[in-house]
Amino acid sequence: MFVFGNVLLATATIVDYILWLYMWIIIARALISWVNPDPWNPIVQFLERVTEPVLSPIRRWLGWRMGIDLSPIIAILAIVFLQIAVVQTLKDLAVRLN
Repeated sequence: MFVFGNVLLATATIVDYILWLYMWIIIARALISWVNPDPWNPIVQFLERVTEPVLSPIRRWLGWRMGIDLSPIIAILAIVFLQIAVVQTLKDLAVRLN
């Protein structure tokens, strides 16, 4: 059973790193939105393509409250929740299987 525990621990660690990286991509997108970025810049295009599938449904659900786009904050809170609830649960389960 220790093999399954190690695979589960590795999977949880990889998911944790992916969520962490995506959170920083969302932060970069939010920071870039404060200035007037060049829409033809490849970095700006990459950030938009990667984050828009997550931020767009949150924007539709929230709407524009007080003229501020709160979707990056909600997305980051959801990522932190997933890191605490799902990833930590998988890590604890993997430790118990070892």
